[in-house]
Amino acid sequence: QVQLVESGGGEVQAGGSLRLSCAASGSSVTIGRMGWFRQPPGKQRELVAVISRVASITNYADSVKGRFTISRDNGKNTVYLQMNSLKPEDTGVYYCNALIAGTSSDYWGQGTQVTVSS
Repeated sequence: QVQLVESGGGEVQAGGSLRLSCAASGSSVTIGRMGWFRQPPGKQRELVAVISRVASITNYADSVKGRFTISRDNGKNTVYLQMNSLKPEDTGVYYCNALIAGTSSDYWGQGTQVTVSS
């Protein structure tokens, strides 16, 4: 079993910044790809950004390119999401996701609320 613990959510005004963190712990497995997804109010969960374990290759949703930066620390099994120039449409519950390397098994965090007011 893998546990993902997120932190860093909150409320901020448009144009502000937040940094989310997600630490993976538990079984002695190798964490592969990690990422962030979000679920806006009344909408389906959507990809925000993902990052590979090797070479830290990243992929972003078009809506956040240039504003958000995903990074990771493999030694700490932690992924970060730096969110700048936040917009009201970035509001939602942000979920951390982690794949077990070499498998299709993934885990989700409990979610952290991000609210951007205009």
